[in-house]
Amino acid sequence: MFRLSHPTSHSDSATSTVERLESEVRGYCRLFPSVFKSASGSILTTAEGRPLIDFFCGAGSLNYGHNPPAVKQALVEYISQDGIQHSLDMMTEAKTRFLETFERTILQPRSMDYKIQFTGPTGTNAVEAALKLAKQHRERSHVVAFTNAYHGHSLGSLSVTGNQSYHSEYYGSHNNVSFLPYDGYLGEFDTSILLEKMLSDRSSGMPLPAAVVLETIQGEGGIHVASDEWLQRIQTLCRQHDVLLIIDDIQVGNGRTGEFFSFEKAGLTPDMVCLSKSIGGGLPLSLLLIRPECDVWQPGQHTGTFRGNNLAFVAAEAVLNQWNDASFISGIQDRSETLRMHLSSIVLENSEENWELRGRGMIWGLDVRSGELARKVIDLAFQTGLLLEASGSEDEVLKFMPALNIPEHLLLQGLNLFRDSLNAVLLKPAASKPALVPTKETRNASQGSSMVRS
Repeated sequence: MFRLSHPTSHSDSATSTVERLESEVRGYCRLFPSVFKSASGSILTTAEGRPLIDFFCGAGSLNYGHNPPAVKQALVEYISQDGIQHSLDMMTEAKTRFLETFERTILQPRSMDYKIQFTGPTGTNAVEAALKLAKQHRERSHVVAFTNAYHGHSLGSLSVTGNQSYHSEYYGSHNNVSFLPYDGYLGEFDTSILLEKMLSDRSSGMPLPAAVVLETIQGEGGIHVASDEWLQRIQTLCRQHDVLLIIDDIQVGNGRTGEFFSFEKAGLTPDMVCLSKSIGGGLPLSLLLIRPECDVWQPGQHTGTFRGNNLAFVAAEAVLNQWNDASFISGIQDRSETLRMHLSSIVLENSEENWELRGRGMIWGLDVRSGELARKVIDLAFQTGLLLEASGSEDEVLKFMPALNIPEHLLLQGLNLFRDSLNAVLLKPAASKPALVPTKETRNASQGSSMVRS
């Protein structure tokens, strides 16, 4: 999520072409005003040859980095053999191999039993399919969503997205949806009590919903992390009232939290799971996992021309194979700890600012309480060689999402660039590089928690 600003004037011909021909709806090119030419791993390079460390990762679409070698090799081999590129939902060897790999590598080790639906190629398509299928299966039209939720920009997804700007009379949709407070929205109060009361009281004014849809960690909403206990209570209430549970794992799935699915830690068994972004290994792919008894579609009831993206199947198979490598998984945990501890030390260094650090795994948000401050840091970080974005209702949360396999030296270098940019914006004097292993005080302040307050 980012706030648009007027584009900077550039003499570069490519920039001029974009500004002359592309719609005003463009956004990220205003946040990162350079023409990019190449990318490898966690480094993007501009047309002028300037390298930048990527803590943005295509808004979570590049968990395995840019152009992973295994993906490049698999794609080159596939294309050189005239492999099928477009197939709607026809059967192809590439699709079959992906399905088998996903079942063997992801589902079976977790004892999960899901049917797989290929939707249109972006995350919002999976959300649309889930909402439609839930209503059809339960024969109800209502859905429960949560404050600060973000589920996409098509009409159904906007209806379950929390930000007020998406609910005007002329933009988006807000029919048949009730929003309830997410975990932590009311401080220490357990907001699942409200859901329980609304579902149990026939005079609550809320119809019995077909589904509850939620993110276990709200990415665009400001990196709000739901507790395992809250998530478990929500699932229990859904089961008690015959309501389907839909988990949107589009941004925080695919290993972003340390496990492949973000809900594994809480031990959830969702009725449906939305996956996209990094599932395609950098190429467009979106799918919906459906408990078999919920798969009540009739043939052709939900379609999409590009639901058969065979190049993405090939890329996805290549990156999924990394989940068979124990060192890959342990490496995520190691990098997660480096990220958490370093950001925790920054919070403590600026204790007078009342900032808050939230996150888990390889997704963290530093709430600096000001969208203006966050944007200044992002702009300066970009100038000095780091890609970083913000989230939250006012873009006040600096968002850290480096690749799961970013080399340790680049992770540390990026964190130092961020610290330097932050200190420069705060007009703090330049200091020697701090130790990246926090003191005992720092470690005790944040150990075992997904939230650190200054």
